Amino acid sequence: MPAGVCGCCGPLRPRYKRLVDNIFPEDPKDGLSKSDMEKLTFYAVSAPEKLDRIGAYLAEKLSRDVVRHRYGNVVIAMEALDQLLMACHSQSIKPFVESFLHMVAKLLESREPDLQVLGTNSFVKFANIEEDTPSYHRRYDFFVSQFSAMCHSTHEDQETRTRIRVAGIKGLQGVVRKTVNDELQAIIWEPQHMDKLIPSMLFNMQDSEDLDRAGHPNTPSGAGQDGEENPSALAENCFRELLGRAAYGNMNNAVRPVLVHLDNHHLWDPNEFAVSCFRIIMYSIQAQHSHHVIQQVLNHLDTHNKNTPRVRAGIVQVLLETVAIAAKGSVGMIQGSKRSDVFTFESEYTIPPNLWLGPTVLEVFNTLLKHLRMSVDFELGDSSRRNSASSVSSVRGRESEERIVQNAIIQTIGFFGGNLPDYQRAEVMMFIMGKVPVYGTPCHALDTVKIGHQGTKRIQTMLLSSLIMVTSGFKSKSMAAALPPPFLDPLFSISLMEDSELRQLVFEILHNILDRHDNRAKLRGIRIIPNVSALKIKREKISKQDVAFMKKHGQQLYRHIYLGCKEEDNVHKNFELLFTTLAILTIELANEEVVIDLIRLAIALQEMALTNDENLPMFIRCGIMALVAAYLNFLSQMIANPPFCQHVSKVIELRNMDAPYLLPEHIFRDKCPLPESLDKEDSQLYFQTADMAECLAGPGYNAERLSIPYVPQVTDEDRLTRRKSFVDTVSLQVDIISNSLPEKSQLAEEITFETLKKAIDTTGLEEQEREKRRQVMEKFQKAPFEEIAAHCESKANMLHDRLAQIFELTIRPPPSPSGVVSISAGHTQHQSVPVYEMKFPDLCVY
Repeated sequence: MPAGVCGCCGPLRPRYKRLVDNIFPEDPKDGLSKSDMEKLTFYAVSAPEKLDRIGAYLAEKLSRDVVRHRYGNVVIAMEALDQLLMACHSQSIKPFVESFLHMVAKLLESREPDLQVLGTNSFVKFANIEEDTPSYHRRYDFFVSQFSAMCHSTHEDQETRTRIRVAGIKGLQGVVRKTVNDELQAIIWEPQHMDKLIPSMLFNMQDSEDLDRAGHPNTPSGAGQDGEENPSALAENCFRELLGRAAYGNMNNAVRPVLVHLDNHHLWDPNEFAVSCFRIIMYSIQAQHSHHVIQQVLNHLDTHNKNTPRVRAGIVQVLLETVAIAAKGSVGMIQGSKRSDVFTFESEYTIPPNLWLGPTVLEVFNTLLKHLRMSVDFELGDSSRRNSASSVSSVRGRESEERIVQNAIIQTIGFFGGNLPDYQRAEVMMFIMGKVPVYGTPCHALDTVKIGHQGTKRIQTMLLSSLIMVTSGFKSKSMAAALPPPFLDPLFSISLMEDSELRQLVFEILHNILDRHDNRAKLRGIRIIPNVSALKIKREKISKQDVAFMKKHGQQLYRHIYLGCKEEDNVHKNFELLFTTLAILTIELANEEVVIDLIRLAIALQEMALTNDENLPMFIRCGIMALVAAYLNFLSQMIANPPFCQHVSKVIELRNMDAPYLLPEHIFRDKCPLPESLDKEDSQLYFQTADMAECLAGPGYNAERLSIPYVPQVTDEDRLTRRKSFVDTVSLQVDIISNSLPEKSQLAEEITFETLKKAIDTTGLEEQEREKRRQVMEKFQKAPFEEIAAHCESKANMLHDRLAQIFELTIRPPPSPSGVVSISAGHTQHQSVPVYEMKFPDLCVY
């Protein structure tokens, strides 16, 4: 009886168990029985409620086989599970998936590389299955941790290590695909998971042999025929896929681990890998999320404000690369030099507006300027630190490294500003100019007390250099908009400083703004141009707005050119820039009135060099004379006045023969012999006011104004910039005025009918009246309603008060013609006169 019972136990077992047992052959080497597997699959599809039991039974057998090292049966079990997963898509598959994931976890926990790879492959197949309904309770925490650990495998055998790392990366990719599209699995974006996913990918990407290709959006590093088995290529693909699926709220969690990984592995110096990582990030994310990345890098730069110079320079370069890609949106538009302290750029696009939704433009510049100031502090330091026992070589090394940081920041500032639209670029120009420290003026963020004169000059030089980059290519239709007083005044204040380098930077900034037709390259180098028409200079008729600008700021421009010419430390480049400034003013902003003013300025410069009241060196005096000659030669050809050209050519020809040191081709040549003095009596060598006035006596030019000497106005700028020549400038002005005033007899002789006619000319008054009318209309169009109401109310009250005063003085109770004496308000009213003798006010007479 017991034997009979035992013999019938097999047939009494559940059918799903018998079907599962049948798929395992006697010899595992024979592999999965296909016919039996088809029967099991058909049964599972026909009875989906049995799936959970099938999965539990398979898991039980697999766990037992793993413990007993029956790896052949393990492979068969996983293959069966894979086929069942691919065949069944009903609601009842949820419990079966739990058993499947439990079996995969068992394989991943084993120390056998083959089992880990087997479990990973099964998980990847499962990840590619699109489930009909989301999972409410399934979590992948274990798989993220286990796959991340496999990505960091340190197995002794290199081939095995590569297999495990590839499997780990594939597993992470499977987790990403399975979770990012599932709203119920948003937990994958939490920091505890991102801190494992991102570093695992970056760790494998570091092994790439070609970091440059890693940054290319379409060519992953190591991609090729065997790219599938290259850990670096797989890690990069997974990294791109993860970032491409990042939503608005998940971007920060995805970028922060990248920065932490670069910190932990000291990858900011050198920063090739950091640059390649952020190239991948910027090319992979959605365009509207770019500002998140920029904000993260800015914040990271703040946290490393006391780190080594090369680390800070590496972060700044990464920031530059990030903005460049966001601004251009195409591959290969930015080219970074291999040296970390030199960068070159090719700018063709402007930064899209959506880039600045997060960090505003001024916030970016404020952060960069703050770090620029800190770099200067670190470079210079206080006197006690610089006089410490540290070696001279270490101090110089520190300074040179800080120069790398400063250069990177300047390049970044220039690239930021150079790619902004014009309206934002104008704001940035004013913002940077507001940060330039000027002696005697309050400075908001860059305090000049601690860093001293040398540090102040360093900051001025660097900020002006960045302004040159920002203003490069700036084309403004109106000079009033490009050079508003808050920008123009401090810029000219710097042009009065006793430093030739700073003055050169100021004039280069002016050239960028004034030269709207790109004529500067044709005017490069101070020289006597034989044929100006051959230069093919582009110009347009000066607009009314620019005419108004020159009337308002022209004297300010002339003054700073005049004062800039007599600086004793001027070199060849300073005179070149002064000549270019005069030439561009002539091209862009010169009408008939401005031409006369420029000629007066040139005559004043010539007179200053001849009289030498400033005790200038002979090189400066000859340089000024050469500048005047080069400019008048250019101006005479620009206005196409043959008599004027003939006079200028005659003077230049005589100088070539008798005084070549008064021409730019000779005086700026090395070892040019200088004269002991300039003979003022030899009038043929100098430009004569009377001759030029006679040449310009025709229509269009008010040549009589040439007889009025140009005198620069003295303002507070001289005091604010600590110019040594302040007293000399005042005395010079007094002397010129006193010498230029004619005698009384001459004044009496010069008063003619034409003089009186010009004195009462109302052209200027009409222009002022139109300007006043325009200002009133603009005020009523743009001013707030409350301001307009208050203005009108004050006008009305003033009018009523004045009318009441007038009526009180003019209107009196008329006397009674009847002669009756009446008493009114305590006063006796006497007998009146006849009506025809009464004095009525004019307002009452009809």
